[in-house]
Amino acid sequence: MPGDSDMLDNMPRGTIVIEDLEIGMVRSLSKVVTDRDIELFAEVSTDRNPVHLDDDYARDTIFEGRIAHGMLTAGLISAVIGEQLPGHGTVYLGQSLKFLAPVRPGDLVTAEVEVRDIDYSRRRVTLDTRCLVGGKKVLMGEATVLAPSGKFD
Repeated sequence: MPGDSDMLDNMPRGTIVIEDLEIGMVRSLSKVVTDRDIELFAEVSTDRNPVHLDDDYARDTIFEGRIAHGMLTAGLISAVIGEQLPGHGTVYLGQSLKFLAPVRPGDLVTAEVEVRDIDYSRRRVTLDTRCLVGGKKVLMGEATVLAPSGKFD
């Protein structure tokens, strides 16, 4: 698929049903954020803030250069949740985010999701979420999801 070359060392995609989830389970993906990713995100979101798109403008900001959209980085968390943990069939109920440092074009971002709590009766899972660049946290938060079940009542 186009763009797959920008994704590295990613775990298998699919589903882990709630009955098979365990506290402390972690899944991740790594992706190089490219200029094209930033341009496409700007197009889809209509967020054309020049700090993301204009080198000259961005040099004069506190970031001293262009940065990726924060929500583009956060989208990598969504990919881990929707494709790996819990995976296909998961429904997002909520997500908190704290942006700690900028992500720049060319950065290798690793998005990690870790199971913190499981409410089996309600199929609710609380996940710690984070993104790292060079081992440094650039984003952290918490997600609540409705996990798929393997039970057929």
